[in-house]
Amino acid sequence: MALASGGLGSLLLLAAVGHAQGGSTGATTSAQALATEGALQQLSAPAGQDLAAPTQGSFAGSLVEGKATDAVVDLSLDEAIARGLRLNLGLILQATAQKSAHGQQLEQLQALLPTVTGDASIEDEQIDLAASGLKIPGLNPIIGPFQVVDFRAYLTQTLFNVPALENYIAAKHNFAAAKLSAEDAREMVVLTVGNAYLICIADTARIDAVNAELATAKLSLDQAIEAHDAGVSSRLDVLRARVDYQNEQQALISATNQLAKDKLTLARVIGLPLDQAYRLTDKEPYAALENLDPAAAFAQALKNRKDLAAANEQLLAAGAAQSAAHADQLPTAKVSADFGDIGETPGHSHGTYSATGTISAPILQVARTRGENEIAGAQVVQTRDKLADQIQQVNADIRNSILDIQSAAKLVEVARSNVDLANEELDEAQQRFQSGVSDNLAVSQAQSSVEQANDQYVAALYQHNAAKLSLARAIGVAQSNLKDYLGGK
Repeated sequence: MALASGGLGSLLLLAAVGHAQGGSTGATTSAQALATEGALQQLSAPAGQDLAAPTQGSFAGSLVEGKATDAVVDLSLDEAIARGLRLNLGLILQATAQKSAHGQQLEQLQALLPTVTGDASIEDEQIDLAASGLKIPGLNPIIGPFQVVDFRAYLTQTLFNVPALENYIAAKHNFAAAKLSAEDAREMVVLTVGNAYLICIADTARIDAVNAELATAKLSLDQAIEAHDAGVSSRLDVLRARVDYQNEQQALISATNQLAKDKLTLARVIGLPLDQAYRLTDKEPYAALENLDPAAAFAQALKNRKDLAAANEQLLAAGAAQSAAHADQLPTAKVSADFGDIGETPGHSHGTYSATGTISAPILQVARTRGENEIAGAQVVQTRDKLADQIQQVNADIRNSILDIQSAAKLVEVARSNVDLANEELDEAQQRFQSGVSDNLAVSQAQSSVEQANDQYVAALYQHNAAKLSLARAIGVAQSNLKDYLGGK
């Protein structure tokens, strides 16, 4: 069987890729994939932000903390999530994007504040009046050399600057959106780390199942050899049993390799040195999640989802930017003043000052004003439509996750029953072969059935837990209530 020889490990690896890329493969469902993709798409930098926000691939990386030791480290799900919330690259990049948005807010604030600058100068001059066209009989045209010392402060303040005020308001909303996006990034880290941990648990369960299957295959091989040596069985039975045994050995090699690779993926997500040996301390839980109400879950998501709140702040920012574009046609007033001390030396000087007030207004820039208004208006409409679609996507994610949970719960029960039935069938076939009633073809077929049933059970269990994890993320409570969902409370 293709699935028996490491197929489940490949299935779960594709599931991890599906989570990272927003696709749906194997044990990962479309709802989980859409939830992940939709969440990642909302982690974009607010409008006007130059610093790149985290991308989908960012959450698969981290900053490594510490050095590898010779000891085998125990790693629980809580510890893995805690490390991810400190070291995951996506979260770190979102934090820097937040700082960038705050810096842009301060830049826009400066346009509303007075600007004060100062300078000091000391000049030695000599002037030729004749070179300037001044020729006075009896007067030496060369004046100087002489020294001029000037210490001066300059003040500028723009008054009634409505565009600057609206731009500051937009920057303020963008900063608020960046902070909310940073909070939402924590939910994404929990989703990413939790899924990677669940995949490793599933790999471990697969290895346990294959070891049990390998022991059973060894028992069948020993029985076939004994029967052949006793002259009651053909050489074909021995060959068939040996092939089955070696297939299980191959499956164990493949499953072990898959676990090692998936543990590397988990280490990359949480900033653990790749050469650090560690063991998972949590087992894959199974607990039914009862009383799932899509409407109530959606209402809860509207309150909890930080990415929705961030998108709303971006809509407010777009509205302020539109007001700023409209206000560009309004007059502005500007005050400039300077005060200083000027003279030949600091001890022989006098204070001087000047003050100027100006009012400026655009007279003929119709095309520019109209163009800015149309661009800003289109941005408002686009942001509003994206928010409306995002809200509906959250609703769809919740409903899809609930359907996946309910379906996977039934799959777990059926798969568990299939495991029991397949083991019973195998036991019966082994007894018949040992009694000489039949050859071991039925034993080989029964072993394949056990293998397939175990694969399906492990995959269904992973799917059930991954769906519950996706539901927690869709509602916006993955960080605060993850154990309640995985534990079925």
